[in-house]
Amino acid sequence: DMTAAILNSAERRIRVGGFNGFSFREIAADVGVKSSSVHYHFPTKEQLAAAVIRRYTAHVAKLIDDGCADGADPLMVWTRAFRSTVHSKNRMCPAAVLGAGALDLPPEVALEVRAFFKMCLDKLSAAGMAKNAATRFLSTITGALVIANALGEPAAYDRATKELARNSN
Repeated sequence: DMTAAILNSAERRIRVGGFNGFSFREIAADVGVKSSSVHYHFPTKEQLAAAVIRRYTAHVAKLIDDGCADGADPLMVWTRAFRSTVHSKNRMCPAAVLGAGALDLPPEVALEVRAFFKMCLDKLSAAGMAKNAATRFLSTITGALVIANALGEPAAYDRATKELARNSN
């Protein structure tokens, strides 16, 4: 499906270079179509980036819901989910990449980035965490992701998150 292929290409490029890290021309080349075909599906770069984050938010929400469905510790589910990102090919959460530059994002994209982090905090609160604890936990796993990538050392994520589940009980 062309829409999914375009979103996949844009997501890969956002993970590496943020909002300014892609052009319609590059995405068209990735997908094997003309730039006008990308514009047909997503008239603006802002709409494309917003759609990428909206889809990613839905994916992460489902991943967390599925992981918690069997009664697993929600903190372990979240920690493992972010850990899998550290160990993935692209290694960075697109919402975290864009969140770091949120003050410079177009409003349409910033809204979706905000919605991603709000979803995370809402799910942590629904799992019984107080707002401050949820914010601290999300900050820790997101920061650990950034540090592991900056160092080029996935093990840094594990060092930063090793005691999270133990400390939260």
